[in-house]
This record gives sequence, structure tokens and C-alpha cells, in this order.
Amino acid sequence: MSLKALEVKAFLPTVRAYKKADELGLYLEIFPNGSKLWRFKYRFTGKEKRLALGAYPDVSLAEARELRDAARKKLRDGSDPALERKLGKIAAKVSAGNSFQLVAEEYITVKQVQSGRAKATIAKTRWLLEHLTPALGSRPIAEIEPAELLAVLKRVEAKGKRETARRLRSFASMVFRYGVATTRCKADPAALLTNALAAPQVKHRAAIIDPIAVGELLRTTDTYAGSPIVRLALQIAPHVFLRPGELRMGLWSEINWEAKVWLLPAGRTKTRRAHAVPLSEQVLGLLKQLQEHSGDYELMFPGQRSHKRPVSENTLNAAYRRMDYDKDTLTAHGLRTTASTLLNESGQFHPDAIERALSHKDADKIRGTYARGEFWEERVKMAQWWSDYLDKLRVGGKVLPFKEPASA
Repeated sequence: MSLKALEVKAFLPTVRAYKKADELGLYLEIFPNGSKLWRFKYRFTGKEKRLALGAYPDVSLAEARELRDAARKKLRDGSDPALERKLGKIAAKVSAGNSFQLVAEEYITVKQVQSGRAKATIAKTRWLLEHLTPALGSRPIAEIEPAELLAVLKRVEAKGKRETARRLRSFASMVFRYGVATTRCKADPAALLTNALAAPQVKHRAAIIDPIAVGELLRTTDTYAGSPIVRLALQIAPHVFLRPGELRMGLWSEINWEAKVWLLPAGRTKTRRAHAVPLSEQVLGLLKQLQEHSGDYELMFPGQRSHKRPVSENTLNAAYRRMDYDKDTLTAHGLRTTASTLLNESGQFHPDAIERALSHKDADKIRGTYARGEFWEERVKMAQWWSDYLDKLRVGGKVLPFKEPASA
């Protein structure tokens, strides 16, 4: 005989737990402490089993019957409802342990930290993760939909940070692909958003490419009144074509005085491959001056607070601002553009030799592999020619027109 709602409400606890049957395997168990639990009794593969359906009054009689009927349907379909629930709880627990943030952190550790990527690269990656964490960090990676990620990217894009939004999508895609490879998710929703963002507005780094203005810059640099280590960094930078980060983190152990070469290991370059810089006589002289200030340390350009840390990322640009060069006129990275432009216009050197000097990656991977060791002798000659040319500009010498570039 089936139960009635008023009966369920009226059942009182006794010294021992007791049961009141409804129908089709559903029953209510009343405990001495007064709690009342719905259960469904059934048989699966010949074994009697029970399935908890919730506590009364949170689960009413009508709701308990609906849950029973749903369980009976699973039995008809050949599934064990208790086992299904158990597996569901396990999956939920695993999913909770596979949040986007945890998978992303694992990706950074495995693919970047353990692979020896540069500290600056790892720091930038963690910075990207910080943008995604508030909205997606705690979400199970397997449950994240493209629309969720797109909402985050669009918020960044709306602030005018198109390039950041593009990098966030790319980083998220790498995390999802790692999740797929480690069986934490089945797809990469970021891949579907490739064309959903506005193209970044290309902004070239400010650079001086007029020879007369370059000469003025060199003379102003020579009179820089700040730290002598920073002044020498400013004086060396135009000669060596290095990226600001590669320059400021230079180590004395990388300098081969006899061979007149600055050899940067792969772990310190943007291209992730070793890069050799031929040193002109002028640069060697500046380095000897620098030794007087930092030669006892490991770092060539130590910071003022600690000789174990290099000058800060913005030191050179801050120095240019003190010399009245605003960010739209000159940046430390822009010195590479200065060298590239004037060397190419000179017509004195092969364009590929200039590209090697700038440590640019070759878009053609096969060509880049074979060309890596080429042009060394020409680069040595170019390094000295460039330093001599800068000296002429510094003293205000007459700027002669360049030759027409030689045909390739």
C-alpha cells in the first residue's frame, strides 16, 4: 500500500530505526534521532542493492517517487543506478582537481620550467594566466565552453588591449591542448575563437633612423649623469644589436676576450638558440671600463640594490626619458631598428648577415638551419664597420650618402 504525504509527516522516531514502504521498491527509513531518509531497493545482476534518494522533508514524497522512477528507467536500460552515481562522484572529484588553473600551472611547470625556458618567458606566461584565473581558474577544464573564454577575451579587447587578448587566446589554447594530451579534457575551445578577435594594431617600437639624430643621441648618452653602469649600458647597446633583456642580463662569463665574442646561451635568447656577437674594438674598450664597476660580480650590469640582480627591465628607457627622449621618439629596443635600417641602407652587407646579427628567426626553418653558421666573417667585419660609423656620427662628421645596395 502506497504512502500518503500526511502519513510521512506524522511518522515519529522510536528507540530503533524502522521502515515504511511506499511501492515499487521505494521506502522511508525513520531513525531514532528523527531524521527520515528515502531509499530505493532494487536488484541488479541478481544482487539486492539500495540507492539513497535524499532526506525528508528536503525531498518530498512526490520527488522521491520521481527519483525512483528515474532509477527504474536506468535499470530497464541495463545500467546500475548506484554504480552510475558512484562513478559520477568520482568524475566530479577528478574534474574538481583538474581545474583550468591547476592544468595551466602543470603546463607551465612541464613545458616551460622543466624545459629550461627563460625566466622572463615564464613570468610573462604566469602574467597571462593571472588574466584568465578570475573567470576560469576554478572551472573544471573539461567543462569550459568557447563562450566563457570569449567573454574573458572580449573584456580585455574592449580595453584596447588587442594584442593581450590575442596572446591570452593562444596561451589558453596551449593549456587546452595539454589538457587533451593528458586526458583532462576532450577538446580545445580556444581553437574555435581564432577569428573571433579583432586584429591587433601594429605599433612599431620608436626608433631614431636619421644619421644626424643618431649622432646627437650618442653625444647625449656620453654625458648621461646617472649611474656609470647604466651609462655604459646605454653606450654599448647601439653597437651590439641585442634585445634589452639580453643585454641587461649579460654575464661576464659570456665574454671571450681572446676571440672578441659575446656568446649568449640559448636559455637567454628570445629565439631559444645560442647567439654569438662579434665585438668591435670600441665595444671591447667599453667593456673594460665596465669591468671597473662590475668586474667582481657575475652580472655585467648589476642593479644598485643588489649585485645579484641585473638592472631593471625599464632602466634604459627611463634613462632615455631623463635625457628628454619620449617614448614616441626612442626606446631601447628601437636601437635594433636603428642598426637594421642604417646597415641595410648602407648597401655594404648582405641582408641575411644583418638578420643573423639581429638574431632573427628565419621563417623558413630549413633555410634557417643551414644559414645559422653563415656570414660570420662578414658579421665580424660589419661589427667593426658599424662601430666606426657610429664614432663618425658621434663626433658630428660629415654623413656621406650610402652606396646603392648590392644585388643579391
